[in-house]
Amino acid sequence: PKSVFDCVETLKNAKLKIDAIICNAGVMALPQLQQNYGIELHFLTNHIGHFILVTSLLDSLADCGRVTMVSSLAHKMFSYKEGIQFGNFSGSRAYTPYKAYGHSKLANILFSNELSKRLACTTLTANALHPGVIRTNLSRHSNPMMAVGMGIGEKIFFKTIEQGAATQSYVSVHPSLDGVSGKYFSDCNPARTSKHGRDPDMAGQLWDVSEKMVLKLRNNEMWTDD
Repeated sequence: PKSVFDCVETLKNAKLKIDAIICNAGVMALPQLQQNYGIELHFLTNHIGHFILVTSLLDSLADCGRVTMVSSLAHKMFSYKEGIQFGNFSGSRAYTPYKAYGHSKLANILFSNELSKRLACTTLTANALHPGVIRTNLSRHSNPMMAVGMGIGEKIFFKTIEQGAATQSYVSVHPSLDGVSGKYFSDCNPARTSKHGRDPDMAGQLWDVSEKMVLKLRNNEMWTDD
């Protein structure tokens, strides 16, 4: 969290007007449960880090500024059947590497949806997307069987890095999406999320919990599940 708080301070001191924030940082499929400040590391890095960055920089966005959340199809494929694991943000109960990743990617979509709702009376927008499956260093923690499968399928099914960057570039800058907000994209087209990704109550509850987490992080306090 400190690196994100420091980034925010640097940008605010520079008094920049930001046209777009692309939230693309992430970790995936960590073999063992890892925590920082009592929060499971996928959720902390992939969601809370972006929550801190974006909510702290909203005043620095330019007119018609855009927030782009890089989520993943994993929010459908791997996330927990109940959706967001309220009461288990530590990940201490039944940790599964890919489900933890999918959990954080669902949080990305819900954050984008709730942010879009809160920006409704402004000219700012927020959208989420699936970039596609790309062979990058993100997959370095994949188990051996998954790694073999990725090696076989790479040339047939995977996108190049340039193709993988296309949707987030499109959503972040293309004039045709001026004023478009609260959507989810894949292959540069609107797409449908899981049922949890369309749950406004879950999105609102996640926002409230995220604010409580950030307050604890600012105070250098540990998170404890209720």
